[in-house]
Amino acid sequence: MKVLYIFAHPEPKSFNAAMKDTAIAALKDKGHEVKLSDLYAMEFNPVLKASDFTERKNPDIFNAFLEAIKASKTGAFSSDIKEEMEKVKWADLLAFQFPIYFTSMPAIMKGWIDRVLAPGFGFNPITSSAYDTGLLKGKAAMLAFTTGAPKEMYSEGGAHGDIHRHLESITHCVFEYMGMKVLPSFIVYEASAMKQEKGIEELERYKKRISEL
Repeated sequence: MKVLYIFAHPEPKSFNAAMKDTAIAALKDKGHEVKLSDLYAMEFNPVLKASDFTERKNPDIFNAFLEAIKASKTGAFSSDIKEEMEKVKWADLLAFQFPIYFTSMPAIMKGWIDRVLAPGFGFNPITSSAYDTGLLKGKAAMLAFTTGAPKEMYSEGGAHGDIHRHLESITHCVFEYMGMKVLPSFIVYEASAMKQEKGIEELERYKKRISEL
């Protein structure tokens, strides 16, 4: 299996970084091929902008949607977008790992989705049944993330509500919309308050989950 591991955490010594290293090692131990997009280390620019397109459909008025459609046909994306698109095309599984920020993923990762999984590349914008005709059909996607709050707060009836519902804007409206199969998320709750022993247990749990993919 070919895995693109998209990672977003600014601290290389963080628990999230340890999760990332654990996952990549487990995947390679099982004989899988892995490519890493470490977004903070890459200084990936999350801002969708006119310069993302090397040739413009309309140079006078910037319409990102229409420019992406044209670029998907002509290849007129900026080099950083094309590099990530090639990784997506190569991969069987896209694994996204991040800490929860305000019940969602960090802006740098959402920006990766906005810029890389573009109309014409990730989905067909001219069909009314995009969920059935997503251009990334045959691939799978998975979320792995940490929270600062305990599980009770991110559960149905909890103060924040069910975290799975919050992330449906990604798992359903992005991944399934683009035809990908969504695997169950891996979650570590209350990561910032963990003792070392608990952290080791969670890393072993993650290693086991990754090894069973």
